[in-house]
Formats: sequence, structure tokens, C-alpha cells
Amino acid sequence: MTAANHRLGRLFGDLKVRPKLMVLHNAFFLVLTCAVYFSLMPLLEQRVLQARAREINLITRLFSQGTAHAELAVYGYRQGEPDQMNVPPSLRAFLLAHPGVVRLDPADPSFAFRYSSSTGQYSRVRLPYDFYAGVMAQARWTLLAVLGLVYVFAVLMLELLVMPRYLYRPIRAIVRADEAVRLGQRDAEMVEESEILGDEIGQIMRSRNASMAELRRHEDELRRHEEELKTANEDLTRKNHMLETARRSMVEQDRLASLGMLSASVAHEMNTPLAVLQGSIEQLLEKARDAATSERLARMLRVAGRLRKISESLLDFARVRKDDFSPIPLRHLIEESWGLVGIDEKAIGVCFENQVPEDARIHGNQDRLVQVFVNLLRNALNAVSKPGSVRVRTEARHEEGRCVRVIAVEDNGPGIPEDVLPHIFDAFVTTRLDARGTGLGLTVAEGIVQQHHGSITASNRPEGGARLEVRLPMAPEPLAGADTLIHSSKHSSKP
Repeated sequence: MTAANHRLGRLFGDLKVRPKLMVLHNAFFLVLTCAVYFSLMPLLEQRVLQARAREINLITRLFSQGTAHAELAVYGYRQGEPDQMNVPPSLRAFLLAHPGVVRLDPADPSFAFRYSSSTGQYSRVRLPYDFYAGVMAQARWTLLAVLGLVYVFAVLMLELLVMPRYLYRPIRAIVRADEAVRLGQRDAEMVEESEILGDEIGQIMRSRNASMAELRRHEDELRRHEEELKTANEDLTRKNHMLETARRSMVEQDRLASLGMLSASVAHEMNTPLAVLQGSIEQLLEKARDAATSERLARMLRVAGRLRKISESLLDFARVRKDDFSPIPLRHLIEESWGLVGIDEKAIGVCFENQVPEDARIHGNQDRLVQVFVNLLRNALNAVSKPGSVRVRTEARHEEGRCVRVIAVEDNGPGIPEDVLPHIFDAFVTTRLDARGTGLGLTVAEGIVQQHHGSITASNRPEGGARLEVRLPMAPEPLAGADTLIHSSKHSSKP
């Protein structure tokens, strides 16, 4: 009940002033009208009932005397046989047994009957119940009409004369002035002195005008100070931007230098074990007897050779060297990269889709780009759970005055955490540092892509999973326009 009262009070409080006052004074006059009506009607009914009782008593006394008084004629006095008088059968026996006794009709108390033993006839008279009922009904409707007219007249006087002049018009003046303040119309934000009365609303208007004048004076002073500080602020902003740019440049240089030293150290430590591993695989390959073992050893030998090339590329990561760039079939490059990643047992049960068209070509160094896509595909493979899917697709675009090919590596895993996504290509950023990686794979991939005059970005797919997009320069395609969108042709395989 308390919550309902609170909601009702809130609903009433949210009304505008005019509807709120209309509700209040209508309720007041309605209560007043009801009070007057229910105060007068019981008194009037009491008086009418007393008059009716006296009149019926007189009629009954005259009727019981048995003489046809002239006064009874107005009450429909009649005398005759019982059938003519419509005497109910239930009353005839009683009236015959009690001559001279007046008896009311049980079905219609408005009629009184009497039997005279001297004349042997029945007489009937009509009591004025209907007359007094009509008087009461007329009195009720007359009182309601008078009270209703008074109610309507009072409401119209308030709503048409009193309230508009002394309440609604001052409130509208304040609302117009406040609206002018909101719209910035300074010439209309003050309430005119001619509209200000001497009541409490007038005091509010004068106080508001004084506050607005003081506020505008302070605003003018602040605007002057703002103009004085604007030039200094712009100069400080420019210098801060220069300092921030220099700081970021130094941090990036330090990062690249650290990565170069780390890459050289890792490559140096890897070269000797890789040489031993490659020699051992070659010896085993010479002794292999069946085709399956030979094929597996040949794959291991290719992987070892790939690791040697990766080690060599790590030595050159921090410095720019001239690579041999040439047109590369992109589909074959993706297949080769997945072949290296698919050695992992985790690839069993994962669906790989290479949707790159056969004629898609890029310009770059194949060995370095294999390292890029091996990193991207391995990250996607580690992100999905069985049965998962990894998909590679591409399209040609015309961006910044050159033709590039956008290669998207997508998975249906959980995606990249929002707090990691802005720093995904920074060194040592990883959510699995203690398990499978060091957080350098994407950093190295970004460096290789930048050496190819391309870019790499990371995002999360709306339907779930991660998407890494690599933009690389396109190789000339004599049979297709440079900026034509390449429609993907699906190719699904499971390693």
C-alpha cells in the first residue's frame, strides 16, 4: 500500500502546475458539493417523511370514520363491491371479520381498504406515497443542479479569470526566460518588470533576474580570461604533442634494439642444435626402409630447414637488409604455412579452410612471409577447441593510392581479451606466457610485415573468434584489375 501511495504521489507530483491545480480545486469543489448535498438531503428527507406521516395519519383517521369526506376525494376515494374496488382476496375475509378496520394492500401499500357492515360495501383510498417520492426526487435533482451550477461557475472563474492572471502567466514568463537561457538568447532571458507582481512569485522573478545578471557578468570576465589563455594553451598542447611523439619514438627504438639483441642471442643458441638435428635426420633418412618413414623424415628435414631460415631471419630482425622480393602465389604460401603448423597433434580434429584463389599473388620474400603466417596460424590453432575451425580468405583493395591484398586469418575461438587487444603486437604481451609462448611471435610478424611495406591489425569477430588481417603489396596480375574484389573459392581440409 505504501509503494502504491508513493507511485500515486509521484504521478501527481510530475504533473504540470495547471493540471495539478485543476485537480486540486476540482477535488475541493467536488468534496464541498458532496458535503453540502449529503448534509441537506438527510434533513430534507426527514422533513418530507414527517409531513408524509402526518398526512397519511389524517387520511387514515378520516377514512376510518366511514363517511365520505370531501377531503378524501383528492385521494381517489371510492366505494363499491369488492371486485370493483380490486380488493385482494386475502383481505376480504379479514375485512368482513373486522368491519370498520382500515387495512393496507400487502402488494401495494399505497392503497387502503375498509368494509362497512352498515352499507355492506367496501371503500378504498390512495395514500400519497408516490407524491412524496416525486417531491424527494425533484428536491434531489434541484439541489444537484444548483450545486452543479455553482461548481461549474466557481471552476470557470478560477480557470478563466483568477488563475491565468495571477499564477499561470507569471509561471509562463519564468519558463520562457529559462528557455531563452537554454537556447542562448540573452536578449530574452530576463523577465520583464511589467510582468512581475508583488507576491512570492514576483520575489522569485526578481531574485532570478539578479542572479542571471550576476552570472552573465562573471561569464564575460571568464570569456576574457579564456581568450588570454587560449594562445598559451595551444602552444603547450603543441609542445606536449612533440614531447609525446619523441618519447614514443625512443620507446619504440629501445624495443626494437632489445628485440634485435634477443633475436640474435636466440638464433645463436639455436644454430648448433639445429645443425645436429638436421644431420641426424639426414642419416636416418638414408637408412629408412619404408615410404611412410621416409616421408615423415623428409617432413622433419623440411621443418629443420625452416627453423634454420627462421634463425637466420631473427639475426636480421632489428636491422634493415635488402631481401629478394618476387611475386609469390598466395594460396601455395598459405598451404605451406599450414603444413608446418599441422604437424602439431592439436591440429587433429580442426577444420582448416584455405579460401585464397589460385591466381592471388603478392610481392615479397617467401621465407619471411611463411614465418608470418606460421605465427598467425599457430595462434589461431591454439585458440580453438575441438571441433574448431581456422579459415584464411583474401580480397584485393585499393588503399592510399596503391593496390594491396588483405589476407584475413580467422578462427572460432574465444577471441582476444579486450585489455590485451590494444597491445597485442607489443613485445612479451601474451595471455599464455607460462604455457606455450613468449609473446614475441606477433611482434616478429609485425616487423616482417612492415619490412614488406605492409601492415597487420587484430580484431574480434562479431560472431565470435579472432581475426588478424595482413595487408601486403599485390604482385601484378595481367589478367585482372588491380582493385577488383577477388571472390573466395572455398577449400576445406583437415590435417
